[in-house]
Amino acid sequence: MATPTVSPPGPDGLSGSLQRNIEVLRRRRETEMASASREEKVAQAITAFTGSMRFVYLHLALYGTWIAVNLGILPIVEPFDPSFVVLAMVASVEAIFLSTFVLISQNRTAAAQDKRADLDLQISLLTEHELTKLTEMVVAIRDHLGITTDVDADIAETMNDVAPEAVLDALSRDETGVDPP
Repeated sequence: MATPTVSPPGPDGLSGSLQRNIEVLRRRRETEMASASREEKVAQAITAFTGSMRFVYLHLALYGTWIAVNLGILPIVEPFDPSFVVLAMVASVEAIFLSTFVLISQNRTAAAQDKRADLDLQISLLTEHELTKLTEMVVAIRDHLGITTDVDADIAETMNDVAPEAVLDALSRDETGVDPP
């Protein structure tokens, strides 16, 4: 029985330019990771560990044992923190450091996302420009052959390049209600 889905193509199904782009992006990420400072690498490693289930299991075991010992449930050791003040302090200090490591990692991730967004914007603007030029060529061919279509009235607008600064100004105006400087 046929299904309504199609299996994704294997690696052989990718075009040469797509394979090249994938490889370039992979190498770029490796280069960015290699160029990270020691502090950034440590923060990333800590964040990766603290975001794992191993970290959760470790804390369940440590804090569970701490609580059980100090409640007298596990009489292997004499209770050393019966009011749990030390436990609260340890957990608070740990939370301060872990949140700092997470913020460091998020800042690095945000910077990488900004770079990718800039790349996406540049590619989109280049594509828009190329499509504008292609439209001009098609219109010239249409005019040369004397062909008319139902979309002729709309074509003129597509033959103008988009001015990104005008779009950004319009977006800023919509958000704030004030014209940008």
